Amino acid sequence: MIEKIGTNAGLVWHALEAGKLELKAIKKATKLTEKEIYAALGWLAREGKVAIAEEGKEVFVELV
Repeated sequence: MIEKIGTNAGLVWHALEAGKLELKAIKKATKLTEKEIYAALGWLAREGKVAIAEEGKEVFVELV
């Protein structure tokens, strides 16, 4: 399971290289489930590689 989360974190990372994205856009770009996206974001956040911010009702993520 940990290897899969790491692989998914790589997919999310590559999607975010285009710039700040909303969670729906990450889902569309990676074809991952919400559960998989949240696990991948947790991985990247723990490593200090992403910033996550709420703007209104939307959640945006970007590389730092």
